[in-house]
Amino acid sequence: MAWLDDHAPLTGSAFVPPEDGAAVEALAVACGLEPPAELRAWWAVCGGTADLAFAEVLPPFYTPLGPSNALRSWRLKERFWPADLGTEAGTPTRGFHPMWLPIAFDGCGDALALDLRPGVLSGCVVEWDREAGEMLKPEWTSLDEMLDQVATALEHRSRLGHCEPLVTTDGRLGWCTN
Repeated sequence: MAWLDDHAPLTGSAFVPPEDGAAVEALAVACGLEPPAELRAWWAVCGGTADLAFAEVLPPFYTPLGPSNALRSWRLKERFWPADLGTEAGTPTRGFHPMWLPIAFDGCGDALALDLRPGVLSGCVVEWDREAGEMLKPEWTSLDEMLDQVATALEHRSRLGHCEPLVTTDGRLGWCTN
């Protein structure tokens, strides 16, 4: 968030202050998922954006969600829940698993989510493709790994996967894909 303030202030200005702990607890109660410590730490710094404005800080085009909008997103995806709920964390899945906690959106129905299913990869970050209705593989092994890699790519203006950060002259962060 500090990097955005210094290098991409237009993008940084889209973010709102963190929500209080009551919003995180309301999410946990409503969806029955316990947000891990690393997500609670992230939400203590990042409250998401006002009115779900786009601020694509997570490559290639994802905007972080605060806890209230994460719950809203989770509820909207109930109609996509798969028939087979007995799969382990990180395994490919058709549908949006109810043990995934949305952490970012793209405006087209796709999501980054923490996979909280049991298993070795519990807590990994998955990308759900709404159009295909599936997740193929974990993108990162943890939220901390994702945030570390994004921060490194921003600080060094280096490639992350098939994306490279670009800051426009007006101070907006975007990710070039190639």
